[in-house]
Amino acid sequence: MSDGAASAAASSAPLLELRGISKSFPGVKALDDVSFAIHPGEVHMLLGENGAGKSSLMKILCGAYTADAGEFYYKGENVTLSSTAEAQALGIAVIFQEFSLVPFLDIAQNIFLGREPKGRIPGTIDRRRILADAKRVLDGIGFDIDPKVVVDTLGVAQQQMVEIAKAISQNARILVMDEPTAALSDREVELLFALIARLKADGVAIVYISHRMAEVFAIGDRITVLRDGRRIDQVRPAEVTPDQLVRMMVGRNVDMTYPRRFAEQPGELVLQVKGLSAATGISDIDIEVRQGEIVGLCGLVGSGRTEVARAIFGADPVTTGEIIFDGKPITGEPDVAARRGIALIPESRKSEGLALLRSVGDNLVVAALKKLFPSRLYDPRGAQRTAEGLIRQLRIATPSARQMVGLLSGGNQQKVVIGKWLAAGARLFIFDEPTRGIDIGAKSEIFALIDRLVAEGAAALMISSEQIEICHVCDRAYVMRDGRIAGHLARSELTEENIVRLGMHHE
Repeated sequence: MSDGAASAAASSAPLLELRGISKSFPGVKALDDVSFAIHPGEVHMLLGENGAGKSSLMKILCGAYTADAGEFYYKGENVTLSSTAEAQALGIAVIFQEFSLVPFLDIAQNIFLGREPKGRIPGTIDRRRILADAKRVLDGIGFDIDPKVVVDTLGVAQQQMVEIAKAISQNARILVMDEPTAALSDREVELLFALIARLKADGVAIVYISHRMAEVFAIGDRITVLRDGRRIDQVRPAEVTPDQLVRMMVGRNVDMTYPRRFAEQPGELVLQVKGLSAATGISDIDIEVRQGEIVGLCGLVGSGRTEVARAIFGADPVTTGEIIFDGKPITGEPDVAARRGIALIPESRKSEGLALLRSVGDNLVVAALKKLFPSRLYDPRGAQRTAEGLIRQLRIATPSARQMVGLLSGGNQQKVVIGKWLAAGARLFIFDEPTRGIDIGAKSEIFALIDRLVAEGAAALMISSEQIEICHVCDRAYVMRDGRIAGHLARSELTEENIVRLGMHHE
């Protein structure tokens, strides 16, 4: 879209306007008199810490929640928005960070799930038409793939494209994206931004939730900041700096450089991985992590980083090689690694890191039960004190330790996973994307916690798709490519350029 067209879109009347929206849950007021306007053909960035009210606002927008107070105006006319059906009728579609695809159906079936064209015989589906319609939608967003491919075989970026195709097939005119680049490579992010530009040119309004400042200024046309359930301000990118936005979000100054004292003389060898291979595709992995240092493990999405972490923790079987922890070989299931003092904070917190139907308090103490209660007599008050201390320390936004953890925002759930291992007193922490879905203010706190852990004698292996995090936080880093270690970067060599150079092919 040209600058003139973008300006015209930005100045047009709102496609949808939310006025004075409020929403309360037991023990917390999620939204308090929030107004929010969505214009056609623009990207409206929605910023705020975890717990600021972003998710609640989006769930009201898509009809999953009903507002306690407030009004909705579509093209200037007052409308009701109290169900997902009403939201879809207005052309609203939300792509949440946790996808809603059915893994064992193919792409075409997922795109038209619940809206399948009927076949000639009653009770059947017109398979030829559904494939043709799916191919047309996929071609329209520039996704060249066979619609008969089963979704379970797709990567995260491809699944996200299916979610977008599903929304476009419903004639969505307002598309909400929740942290859409959280697990994408740089190249995949470029493709997504190109798709967003095409959608804007077609007049689609995009609400974009992100914790990455570079994205806010790269594609945002308008910015709304929420804090503690209230709208703090609405600005344009040209009117503010990143530091000003951060202050709006957190109500205080935040150091975004993640300063720390790097380990000039790391301690004893805590983890040694020799020639590690696994059926998941990694091979010949050699890694060392010493006491008092944070070692990065980076590379493109799909390069094998998570597979290395899971193999070390015992979650995936090892075919060859050796894992030595505290000078002794370690083999077996994750419970063995946990008892020895290894902690894994997984990328997929919901499926691998939490008991979603249990309370925040239960999740925070579950890995530390033997440490907290060596007599094997459970003390509910002691467990609650530990949980409440971690809630304060990690600034977990929850009404109480008794709140079911599945009701927390994604970022706060991630904090609970980290807190679980903090309570257990592990000696080696493996962080797989520790700040995925975490707001900017909390990122600095998470990195300060990791720094404190290693300063007190622990060791950390950190996986991150954000190269700037690796460069600012890690003492050194290993770069992976195609399931192997492509190179090692010392602190003096640790730059984004060197990470990209080692992580990409150069044929």
